[in-house]
Amino acid sequence: MAVPPGVTLRLFASAREAAGTARAEFTGATVGDVLDAASGRYGQGFVAVLRTSRVWVNGAPAVRGDPVAPGDEVAVLPPVSGGAP
Repeated sequence: MAVPPGVTLRLFASAREAAGTARAEFTGATVGDVLDAASGRYGQGFVAVLRTSRVWVNGAPAVRGDPVAPGDEVAVLPPVSGGAP
């Protein structure tokens, strides 16, 4: 019997660095469930990055209460800095 897919969490820039990975699978009914599970796994450095990050589900802006389903993709996009003055 195949295992149903979870929700894929994709991490970029400083979120990826804080977690030590670019992608992971979690279960949860909402965006908040997934982010809470990731925070528990990756710790305070990840939590700090999450505070200033934007979150998207399947390519659309999302908030913690938005529902997610197996196969969905939650992306954490921290603010980007840099460039020439």
